[in-house]
Amino acid sequence: MMPRLSLLLCLSALSGTLAAASPEVGGVRLWNADDHTRVVLDLNQSASYKLFTLANPDRIVLDIQGAEIKPGAAALVPLGPVKGLRSGRQGRDLRLVLDLNETQRVKSFLLPPAAGIGHRLVVDLFDPENAKSTIKTVPLVVAQAAESDGQRKVVVAIDAGHGGEDPGALGGNGSREKNITLAVAKELAALVDQEPGMKSFLIRDSDFFVPLNKRYELAREAKADVFISIHADAALAKSAKGSSVFVLSNRGASSEFARMIANQENQSDLVGGVSIGDKDTTLAKVLLDLSQGATMEASEIVATNVLTGLKNIGNVHKHEVQRANFVVLRAPDVPSILVETAFISNPTEEKRLNDPEHRSNLATAIVAGIRDYFSTSPPIGTWYAANPQKARQHIVSPGESLSLIAERHRVSIARLRTENSLTTDTLHVGRVLKIPTSS
Repeated sequence: MMPRLSLLLCLSALSGTLAAASPEVGGVRLWNADDHTRVVLDLNQSASYKLFTLANPDRIVLDIQGAEIKPGAAALVPLGPVKGLRSGRQGRDLRLVLDLNETQRVKSFLLPPAAGIGHRLVVDLFDPENAKSTIKTVPLVVAQAAESDGQRKVVVAIDAGHGGEDPGALGGNGSREKNITLAVAKELAALVDQEPGMKSFLIRDSDFFVPLNKRYELAREAKADVFISIHADAALAKSAKGSSVFVLSNRGASSEFARMIANQENQSDLVGGVSIGDKDTTLAKVLLDLSQGATMEASEIVATNVLTGLKNIGNVHKHEVQRANFVVLRAPDVPSILVETAFISNPTEEKRLNDPEHRSNLATAIVAGIRDYFSTSPPIGTWYAANPQKARQHIVSPGESLSLIAERHRVSIARLRTENSLTTDTLHVGRVLKIPTSS
């Protein structure tokens, strides 16, 4: 009896192993971007599949070899060109049919697990006429930034990190980095647009994914004068706290912290469906070896100004500007910085990031740093270049001291006193101070 029982147990275990080895579709999700619609099938493992399109009516057919689908996984709300999803069998294979409103160009690929997300089969749908494109908003932004008297506004490109298929870091209470960064980005854009010489350009204004290299390409298309990428990082230690500001380093990260953060953020393309590791190595080297001396120097100035502003509203994780090889900061001709607003993994900071007042304070600190940069380094033909006196003013805010204002504008306290005929360091909220040039 024992040998027979052992055989039955082995056969039962083998049967269970074979059943577990079958690919299974656990869910289907839709994301809408400005230039395409993404369909994501969550899988328990990698799978082989075939895809083809049919017309009259328009539809996309996916045959996934030997796969099953969880009950209810095919239910989805219509979005964009996708009317619905049907499932059935084609022999041993799972057949999924996407019903469409109109013909689409189709791109599909499999993604391995990354950043806590499992195997996925991704189907991207593009308008064949390419009528919808994120780029289409750029000429409008440039036109809005121009003034009839030739004093154009500087364009501030604001990049809300992550988005769509890539949620970013996750807080202990369920906050998603992609939502926090979008909220801060919108607040920052609103404040930028209130400045007399600035105009904002949002890389994304809703919940969709933008590949990392396309983010800085969009900034360049918009003729941005500066690029600000907003993030909220995470750490294993829940006690980690504070803001950090990064600039690009082509020679490696300035610290282990910077290296870790850069690796996390650079995974976004893999999560979102664009591998950055399969590009031609020569092209990648050319991109990284571009002469960026002046741009990187300007980035350092912007980052220092922004970091000074963040120090004024709370803790900073690093008191010096950090350097790391972030993909999103690689524009060769646009000063670019990345701001880690706080640690979403810290319960206290997660709560603050969800507080509109705190997000407003963050945006105010960032825009102050941007303003100071353009006041000291105004691009030719801009409002800042034409109005140096108006640009070199500072309105005293609650909690600000003369030393703090001097540090922010990179001038001495003595020169600040002399310029404003101050006999005491006591400042009244609302007073307008003249800021001397830093030279």
